[in-house]
Amino acid sequence: MKNLKILKQRENPLFNRKEVEIIIETNVAPKISEAEAFIAKEFSSHADNVKIKKVKGRFGSNNFIITANIYDSKEDKEKIEPKSKKEKKAAENKEAKTEEKKE
Repeated sequence: MKNLKILKQRENPLFNRKEVEIIIETNVAPKISEAEAFIAKEFSSHADNVKIKKVKGRFGSNNFIITANIYDSKEDKEKIEPKSKKEKKAAENKEAKTEEKKE
């Protein structure tokens, strides 16, 4: 990821987060995990505290607009952000494994 330009940045004290919209110049569309790590590095936060809302690009363009929320702590993020189906399934599998170990 080469270039970063902040389009919007807003503090939201009610939810203990920063709401940012940035534009990144890169040759390939960034993966969610890459975008989380990059934003965390730029805003001096931890990747677990970042939630990517949207990655938007245009066909043939090298510019991608990323909308993200940066939380003060992981607990704030988990309380507020809804979990995806993939995250819910991973949590269920983790619980099932811990139950098997106890028995």
